[in-house]
Amino acid sequence: MLSGFTKLCKGLAVILIGGHVVVQLLPTSVTYLALIPARTIPFGWNLITAGYIEQSVHGVVVSTLGLLFMGKLLEPIWGSKEFLKFIFIVNFLTSVCVFITAIALYYLTMQEKYLYMPLSGFHGVLAGFLVGIKQIVPDQELYLLKIKVKWLPSLMLLLSIAISFFTPESATYLPTLIFGTYIGWIYLRYLQRKPESKLRGDPSEDFAFSTFFPEFLRPIIDPIASIFHRMLCGKSEVSSNPQGYTLGGAPLLGSDPIEASRRRERGARALEERLAAEKLAAGRDSEEPHIDGNDRV
Repeated sequence: MLSGFTKLCKGLAVILIGGHVVVQLLPTSVTYLALIPARTIPFGWNLITAGYIEQSVHGVVVSTLGLLFMGKLLEPIWGSKEFLKFIFIVNFLTSVCVFITAIALYYLTMQEKYLYMPLSGFHGVLAGFLVGIKQIVPDQELYLLKIKVKWLPSLMLLLSIAISFFTPESATYLPTLIFGTYIGWIYLRYLQRKPESKLRGDPSEDFAFSTFFPEFLRPIIDPIASIFHRMLCGKSEVSSNPQGYTLGGAPLLGSDPIEASRRRERGARALEERLAAEKLAAGRDSEEPHIDGNDRV
């Protein structure tokens, strides 16, 4: 479990740890690196840098471990370039949405804390990673929790919302988690390129927005989600043929249910191969001391 991390993930982990060290040694750097809505206009770069700055020890530990372990599954399937692109887009758009939300909350409540609280952290991207894992291996069951992977983003948001009722600092993390999840889903659902098929997105029913909710809520969620679907895809329809989405009778670039199914199969196969390799490596490590002992005798 502690091996097989990609070079890109290790490099990003160094950036997260380095960012935490910088804000600890130079507390004033938070003003320039974290997202402070009242100062974003002159310091626009903090829409990018805020996602890589962890202000707490537990934050940098969770973000680093989450990056390494989830990246070990996602990067080999997506490719390094697509993996880095996903991180950049989800981080940037999440920061933009959080900035707009903070300004809106200020005008609704007239409380200046929404303008001057420093917002930062990699947890928005981690939420997007959970959506990516939901897409690739939705039916994989977690060994300890006995729940399917497809419910991880929903459970994470439900738990975060529940905790927010008991913590006064919920505004510093909850919007980032919500927008990170939603932006991650939009990117994977409609925008992600697939070089092997030259298509975009994942139109499969198993990855619809309503799959984040329990079965009994889906008849309510689907009509609402269809409104946003039409906003993103125009007057599109889901056809019964393998081409997926259509626009005016012509296939909409980027939507092949068969390709989505193949991608999930590749993800499940990659996960099984990685687990098998780790078990084999662990078996070899346990046999070596026994062999050394026999040689000594």
